[in-house]
Amino acid sequence: MVERSPTALDLTYSALAHPIRREMIQFLEDGPLRVTDVAEPFRVSLAAASKHIRTLETAGLIARRVAGRDHLLSFRPMPLVEASEWIDTTRSFWDARLDALDAHLREGRRR
Repeated sequence: MVERSPTALDLTYSALAHPIRREMIQFLEDGPLRVTDVAEPFRVSLAAASKHIRTLETAGLIARRVAGRDHLLSFRPMPLVEASEWIDTTRSFWDARLDALDAHLREGRRR
């Protein structure tokens, strides 16, 4: 089996795969929050929430700033922009092929 390092896109989609992480991102869209404020709404331990936060940090979706004893998290949208661009490119690829298939099938029915 071939081992490969995950790309930025891999890390983004992996981070978005869990509903808690997606909700954490939504909480941070309005501005920076302390780690405990981000973790509080979820029925998981602070250790589990910290693992989710680390996954988001690794993917570049959030940034951490330490201010005294507080660790402030903020949302970084750039990885989502890159993921969206990949989806758009892939969508246009498949749309063209599906349109061609549709035209071919319609032509076959006319014969």
